[in-house]
Formats: sequence, C-alpha cells, structure tokens
Amino acid sequence: MTITEQPVRGWSPEAVVFDCDGTLMDTEQHWQDARIRAFHDFGLRPAPGFAERAKGVHYLACGRMMADEAGKPDLAPEITESLLSHFMDRVADDPVTMPGAAEFVHRLSGRLPLAVASNCPLTVVEQSLDRAGLLSCFRHIVVPGAPRPSGVTPEGGAFAEGVIRPKPWPDVYTTATLLCGARPERTLAVEDSLTGIESARRARLRVIGVGPQPPDGESAVDLWVPTLRAPQLLDLDWVRGG
Repeated sequence: MTITEQPVRGWSPEAVVFDCDGTLMDTEQHWQDARIRAFHDFGLRPAPGFAERAKGVHYLACGRMMADEAGKPDLAPEITESLLSHFMDRVADDPVTMPGAAEFVHRLSGRLPLAVASNCPLTVVEQSLDRAGLLSCFRHIVVPGAPRPSGVTPEGGAFAEGVIRPKPWPDVYTTATLLCGARPERTLAVEDSLTGIESARRARLRVIGVGPQPPDGESAVDLWVPTLRAPQLLDLDWVRGG
C-alpha cells in the first residue's frame, strides 16, 4: 500500500517529525531580513522572486545562490557567513512561534516520540526552541552535516560520505524516524515548504502541510492546514487522544 492510498484521517502515527523554520518557529521573516542585510553588506540586490526560491533552502546553498544570482560566485563564503550572522541576531532578538505550534507540540508531547528535522544549524534550532519553551518536548533534533547514525541507509543508497545531507535529500527525515524507533510509513512529517515536503516524501513519510498553500501544494501532502490550530487537524482521532 502506498502512502497516499490510506488517508491521514484514518491513520495514526508512531512518531511525528517537525520542520522548524516556518513550521514551529516564525523565522521566515528573519531569514528574509537576513538575506536583505547580507545582500546590502556587499552592495548587492536580490533578483525578483528570490525570497520564494530561497524558502526552505539550506543556508549554505542559499548563500551560494545569492552569490551566483548576483554574478559574484567568488563571494559565496563571505555572503553565507553574513547571512547566518544576521539571521542568528534576528532570532536572538525575536523568537516567535508559529500560530498554534506550541499548543500542538505540548498536546502531543509525552504521548508520541517527537523530533525536529531542520535545514538550520543545530545551535540555531536549539536556541530557538529553548527560548520558545519547546526544546524539552523533542527527543531528537536532526540537521545536515552530522555523521549519519549506524544503520541509517535511505532508499536509493547510503548518505554521501556518511554525512546527513540537507533537504530535499531524505536524510534528515530518515534519520529522525530511525532515532524515534518508528517505521517510515508510520511516521508523520509536519512541513511548510515544498523543499521539506519533497524530503519527507523521499523518506517515505506521510506529510501534513501547514501555512499558506503554494500552487500544487495540496497534491503533495496528505492534509494541508493553514495553522497548527486548524480544526481539521485538532479533530483527528490521534491528536484528540482517541
């Protein structure tokens, strides 16, 4: 049976893995501010539509993309460093959770294994969740660049050089699922970006999309909700505890 043949409404997960930026933490505006400031640091301007193209992209890839699109590929390391520095400053100043995120996580905490699979650096994820009072709710936080745990081999081959790769590779979700002791087909991902949704799907997870729905977003997930306090999500049996 494929993932989509049994709808999420008639199903319950063994574990839930959350994206962080834009799903748990309201950081997309922070990333946008950081991108603008990093461009400004080098006297550059983003091309039209850059913010949407950069959504959900790992910050190293985003820095390279910023440099390439500005016609300054040699500046990629410096732009990337500036981008991350500005972002961490913004997060420290203004850690804000997405609507309904804290309540939803606390509702599930202690009942199901919970994990975070993010493209952000580990320190950024931990600091953001800690300041929001959510860090203790998660058993595991998985980010790119860490060595892959023993026994984690995603469908289609081993991790490149034994290292967890960023989304849209499936590595972060495959790893989080294994660490939670769950089966991929019985694990739920909660995501806000098409990059993250692709990562979770490649790891064979079911997916709930949250936030403004992009074109074709509904067809990529099992359920799309505007926020984590949406009635159609809170009424699911496994969320209510039924």
